Amino acid sequence: MPRREHWFVLPALRTSARSARDTVRDRLRAWKLSGDTCGDAALLVSELTTNAVLHTGTGHVLCGLTLTGDERRLRIEVHDEGSDPIPPSERRAGLDEECGRGLFLVSQLAHSWGSARSTRCQGKVVWAELTAGA
Repeated sequence: MPRREHWFVLPALRTSARSARDTVRDRLRAWKLSGDTCGDAALLVSELTTNAVLHTGTGHVLCGLTLTGDERRLRIEVHDEGSDPIPPSERRAGLDEECGRGLFLVSQLAHSWGSARSTRCQGKVVWAELTAGA
């Protein structure tokens, strides 16, 4: 069975995290993945998109979903044109801080995650993988 892919571009606006979540949920439901996988993937893409929008100064972000041919692994990618360090810094937020928990959430939800220079734009890609449940 061939792998499935879906790519979409969003403007680098704070409201794009919501659009990313909605797009991911819709696509994964169409692929008939479990509600848990859809929910986790929506949260991951939201956090990765938010980080790209807030920390890179890019004009847009490219988001991608790839479901392996055996449908056991879902890869989420967010590409930006920023020059932030690779890997992005993961810091512990204080109890009263509103920000700073995104990459901690990613590390807790994802089976694996990381970053690299993007092959699709001039910046970097931050990716996360989930074990997919049908």
